[in-house]
Amino acid sequence: MSLPDDYEERVYAGVLGKIIGVYLGRPFEGWTNARIEERLGDINYYVHDALDVPLVVTDDDISGTLTFIRALADNGHDPDISPAQIGNTWLNYLIEGRTVLWWGGLGNSTEHTAYLRLKQGIEAPRSGSRELNGKVVSEQIGAQIFIDGWAMVSPGDPERAAELARRAASVSHDGEAIYGAQVLAAMEALAFDESDIDKLIDVGTSMIPGNSVIYGMIQDLRAWHAEHPADWRKTFARIQAQYGYDQYGGNCHMVPNHALIVLSLLHGDGDFHKSLMIVNTAGWDTDCNSGNVGCLMGIRGGLDAIDSGPDWRTPVADRIYLPTADAGGAITDVASEAMQLAGMGRRLRGESPVSFKSGARFHFELPGSVQGFRCEATREVDGTCRIENLLGHSRSGKRSLALHYRGLAPGRAARAATGTFVESKDTARYFEQRGYALMASPTLYPGQVAEARVSADAGDAASVDVNLYIQVYDENDALAIVRGPVQSLAPGADTDLEWRIPDTQGYPIAEIGIEARSERAARGTVYLDYLTWRGTPEVRFTKTASGTMWSRAWINAVDQFHPRYPEPFRLMQNAGTGLLIGGSREWRDYRVSADVTIHMAAASGIAARVQGMRRYYALLLCSDAHARLVKVHDTVVELGCVEFASHGETHDLALAVRGDHIEGFIDGTSRIRFTDGEDPLECGGIALVIEAGRTATQAIEVTPI
Repeated sequence: MSLPDDYEERVYAGVLGKIIGVYLGRPFEGWTNARIEERLGDINYYVHDALDVPLVVTDDDISGTLTFIRALADNGHDPDISPAQIGNTWLNYLIEGRTVLWWGGLGNSTEHTAYLRLKQGIEAPRSGSRELNGKVVSEQIGAQIFIDGWAMVSPGDPERAAELARRAASVSHDGEAIYGAQVLAAMEALAFDESDIDKLIDVGTSMIPGNSVIYGMIQDLRAWHAEHPADWRKTFARIQAQYGYDQYGGNCHMVPNHALIVLSLLHGDGDFHKSLMIVNTAGWDTDCNSGNVGCLMGIRGGLDAIDSGPDWRTPVADRIYLPTADAGGAITDVASEAMQLAGMGRRLRGESPVSFKSGARFHFELPGSVQGFRCEATREVDGTCRIENLLGHSRSGKRSLALHYRGLAPGRAARAATGTFVESKDTARYFEQRGYALMASPTLYPGQVAEARVSADAGDAASVDVNLYIQVYDENDALAIVRGPVQSLAPGADTDLEWRIPDTQGYPIAEIGIEARSERAARGTVYLDYLTWRGTPEVRFTKTASGTMWSRAWINAVDQFHPRYPEPFRLMQNAGTGLLIGGSREWRDYRVSADVTIHMAAASGIAARVQGMRRYYALLLCSDAHARLVKVHDTVVELGCVEFASHGETHDLALAVRGDHIEGFIDGTSRIRFTDGEDPLECGGIALVIEAGRTATQAIEVTPI
């Protein structure tokens, strides 16, 4: 089967529909229909402001969906990927108790229960089995909410989607939960080719046993819908009576919530907006159900379906928070995640992924996509800027991002930027309080070179000065602007901007954007063709003055790491191995160095090319008076070992990675070298490593090789 001509765009619509649905339903998750209708009425648009919560949030529905699918890329896009391999992906990317999942405890949270089984060495599918975890725990909703990615990499192939969904769901679920996941995945995969809702349901139900509860429930819903096709509330009342929460155990069972998804599809008349209204107004697990419906309807109708009603897209601005143990991956956007999924789908078919504008990070080639860019609204710039994705003004593509400015005068500017890190200390604290922490390291660092192409509209009345800029946290955790070189653009002219990001004294970079100024122009337009960056950072990390954002710029996967101690990086790990992770997945060849003082630990050191909790190279000083170079790739492999006593002393460690060559230095002397010719880790961030004990570090440096 051939891929749809608009495959990338349809995947983008699917991911966009998913996050719109989640953001729409998240503020009133768990509410009953009665409470929703009394307090909010029909849910026709975002209600976050009425409930005084943020719109764009960390959420397991999004994080799990876009994280667990990485098992494909991490295992060579093998179509025969096993549940055990997908389970290893859980162990690699999840930070226990902090990211992605609801960590509700053994026997209470299905996903937490499965994680604990995996951690104990129980492989999937046994980790999620009814035999081990019981019927109630194994049949909760999580199998369904994480499943959309497996459908989007299987366009037009519902059989493959259902099979991949079965394997992925079995990591944590069993029975009716897996059946619901298979139905949904098959429908979403077929939606790339088929728009008829009844045919989608026919194919979805053909993937599961005819004697299952899910199968029988769907047939009931179709019959009830036929009796009252214009009144979804009558069908909903029958769902409450026969398949309601009181019929099933646990916190959030699959069956009632799957019923609401089917309800919204049957009564939604093929309309994106009406379907979301029904599934959200009905209640129960609203963000989960709404996210699945939004994804399916986005795939089915494409961007036109999303754009045919209220403006869902502008408030979201493509923004996604994806906190995992993958350095630099938390601050992302819909277009970037969609392109990764589409790339996996193409590789599953033996094709090369599509790359826009030579692989630029921000390319704006997907219609309407702004990739996190928003106009800045401060006293200096308020009212001067509006952004828009439109056709034209691109050298190697079809689209660009327009920055329309007005009201410029001396001392005033128009600015638009996209995030590279957490946008504020208050934002970080909010997510920590609600249980889904925004663990993030920045995506941009000093020493890297930012590149962009910009042009001025030919109809502008005067020249405009343009430059790239970054916002950097200062010693008080306030944002300060640092500007790149300024270039003047005459009407109709274009130019390439290049800027080596300067030293920020260890403060994290929060965003990057484009700025326009003019002494004469009242209004005009600057077009941003693309923005990207390249190269190895040259940066030194240590404790800054009185702020705390420097410490939040690390993915904290150790038992204790607090900025209050005298040493900037004092780490405590009660048992097992902990990592304090920084940098970005894109880093390839570099040298990382740090001083390490072991006060009491089984092992401690530094790591390079870190791709999660169980994928990295490390140079470790061990309590048995040896230094070891290890490769962690689900299991630990020793690459080299030398005698070296280190307890209680401070030593300068360095790890250099270039191509497949890894070299470890202790106190400036090369001690261990290894050439990894078998499945080498080719890229990744950095980390401090601590195993069972306490260690301290004053500074960490990354330099090019």
